[in-house]
Amino acid sequence: MSTAAFTPGLWLPVRSLWWREVVRFYRQRTRVIGVILSPLVFWLVIGSGFGRSFQGAAGEETYLEYFYPGALIMIVLFTSIFTMMSVIEDRREGFLLSVLVAPVSRSVIVLAKVLGGTTLAAAQGLIFLVFAPVVGAELGIGEVLFCAVIIFLVAFALTALGFIVAWRLDSAQAFHAIVNLFLIPLWLLSGALFPLSGASGWISAVMRINPLTYGVDALRVVLFPQARPETGVWPLPAIGILTVFCGVMFVIAYLTANRTTTRPAS
Repeated sequence: MSTAAFTPGLWLPVRSLWWREVVRFYRQRTRVIGVILSPLVFWLVIGSGFGRSFQGAAGEETYLEYFYPGALIMIVLFTSIFTMMSVIEDRREGFLLSVLVAPVSRSVIVLAKVLGGTTLAAAQGLIFLVFAPVVGAELGIGEVLFCAVIIFLVAFALTALGFIVAWRLDSAQAFHAIVNLFLIPLWLLSGALFPLSGASGWISAVMRINPLTYGVDALRVVLFPQARPETGVWPLPAIGILTVFCGVMFVIAYLTANRTTTRPAS
């Protein structure tokens, strides 16, 4: 990756494209509402439906409490998906081609797109923290900062993953098909819906190699200090795992943008 791509003079196009992503998303009110309300309704209905039929390690945890970190990550996932659809929309509108012929590195495009989506996804996730007192989580400044770091890293990794998928596709329908086939199962097997200790066989193995599992688990431990990490990894080492996940996803996104060409949508 060329260091010239990140010289100070090129931060202006990064900032400009990043700001465009933020403004564009919040102008689409229906997307903003859908991103927040869908996981919120899912959390309330599923969590309340199970009630106390789910008992945590302490014997007092309700499913509404258990599912809260997973619902938060679900918001981050949904926002990342919606924001990276802009790659396909930009290609269809011709904006992406105009950026590609500009005298800037493709790393600028990747960084701006990923940072834009990360900003939006992390912001939406942090907004959801206002519901933490509902499930008995008492957040001090330290806990909020810890949650913010975890949410940011998960958002960055998922946005970069969404970019990788969107860059290769020409239609929103194909993008949603890949999302339903791959990204949603990634969330389902992260410990969001059921604990790692309750999984068996290959499901347990997949959950352990799924980086999102460590993000969900770390959030749960930060939000509920009485909880113990089911992965055996405490929040600080989990942040290290998520950082590696972010780095891998960004490098793949960068290589994807540099090794493939884009074309106008038919």
